[in-house]
Amino acid sequence: MRLTLWTDYSLRVLMHCAACEATGRRATIADMARMYGVSRHHLTKVVVALVHGGWLRGQRGRGGGLRLARPAADIRVGDVIRWAERDFELVACMGPGGEEACLLMPGCRLRVALNAALRAYLGVLDGYTLADLVPVGTVSAATVLPLQPVRPAGSQNPAG
Repeated sequence: MRLTLWTDYSLRVLMHCAACEATGRRATIADMARMYGVSRHHLTKVVVALVHGGWLRGQRGRGGGLRLARPAADIRVGDVIRWAERDFELVACMGPGGEEACLLMPGCRLRVALNAALRAYLGVLDGYTLADLVPVGTVSAATVLPLQPVRPAGSQNPAG
């Protein structure tokens, strides 16, 4: 399973905001866009969705910026991934009406195995909070996640 770039950026934005809060600063889209090497416009879409999703709070104007809507210790990584990812259908038969399309049904147990694996995967991520990913005192907002986005092999588009 591979997380989408949208989910990757959502997690990185939340982690950056947590690191900023730990240092008493407010995060800004401009700083994160520069740090990630992505367009401000693209990152704005992610941030707006995070605000509407209840993960972030934003304040415009002088002294404004972004901050977490609740403490980092209360934000489970699994919950963020469930919110950000739109498709957990690991194979076609996991989707609506997929069983009817399967030539191996009713004896195929792949769907059962994959559902168990997905539950275990998300269960492990539920054991981590945003605070676990950005320990207070070990990272500064200036150094947290200055990474370029992970791109598939052969991809030339810096925005994914």
